[in-house]
Amino acid sequence: MTLVLIALSTAAGVAGVAGLLHVIPRLGGAGRAVGEWLCRAPGLDLVVSLFTWIPPTAFGIASGWRGVVGALIGQLLGLFVWMFAHEVANRRRRGPRIVTFLNRTVGRLNNHVALWATACAVPIFLLIRVAELTIYPVLTRLVGLPRYCTADWINVSRQKFQGLVGHDLLWCLYCDWMTGVYAFGAEILRNVESFWCPIQFASGKKCDNCKLDFPDIADGWVAPDGTMSDVVGVLERMYGGAATAGLPRDQRHPWFRHPTRTTATLRDA
Repeated sequence: MTLVLIALSTAAGVAGVAGLLHVIPRLGGAGRAVGEWLCRAPGLDLVVSLFTWIPPTAFGIASGWRGVVGALIGQLLGLFVWMFAHEVANRRRRGPRIVTFLNRTVGRLNNHVALWATACAVPIFLLIRVAELTIYPVLTRLVGLPRYCTADWINVSRQKFQGLVGHDLLWCLYCDWMTGVYAFGAEILRNVESFWCPIQFASGKKCDNCKLDFPDIADGWVAPDGTMSDVVGVLERMYGGAATAGLPRDQRHPWFRHPTRTTATLRDA
């Protein structure tokens, strides 16, 4: 297959899948149920895969580098086709728009180049999501880190917000997915850090910078001038038998201020 043919095929596929996602929720109760499933993990993982890594991987296997390049070009074209079609279909929705304000504030070129620059982070977030799906379940089974309902974190809902059209809707859905992946990853790291390394950093500035995402830094981790006896004491207090006695089996070792911990445990800690 030529590069141009691959690009056109991918563009048609991307635009077609995007259009199908608009149609599915309109197909009665069953359609709405499927639509809701596709907006939350694991259904959302399938949708994201169809729009990101599957086309270049499939065409890359079939046609080498031409397949990868053609698929990437086609993905961009498909998104532009969908954005244009969505703008046309909603042309009667006139009013304030995010893109209009930001174009005016920072300049059209700066805004759009910066937006597409953020798209380069997609592979990074895909890798984080793969780690969440494959590595963290191993930790929950082996050392009792808490399990989660992944769909409560990995989901999209901004398509329900009135007034998001075309360009604005595309980028808000991207941020919607990305924020969930990041937040779930941060929650996982809170468990990992407090379980294995409850020691404050020697850099006070780093502690200040990180304590928003890792509250245990300021409220439980051992000071950098402490001793290993202090560290083991904290671990015993937080993860010993008395501390975990009231927790379900799949919530035995959460980070110190995790909501599943009892009031008594928090007070004693």
